[in-house]
Amino acid sequence: MAKANPVEIQKHLKGVDYPADKQKLIEHARQHNADQDLLSILEQLPEDEEYNTPTDLNKAIGNIV
Repeated sequence: MAKANPVEIQKHLKGVDYPADKQKLIEHARQHNADQDLLSILEQLPEDEEYNTPTDLNKAIGNIV
């Protein structure tokens, strides 16, 4: 799997309302034409977490890739 690029991730998540959970992030990314690699990364996020900021999300993604 490719390394997650925080800039690319936030490009596809621009405008998402935080706090956001995994499903909200995936749905928003799909609506903004995220590629399958990014969607795969988001799908690996824990089900029960909520992310308060883009920085929180980037930290969580950094822990899984």
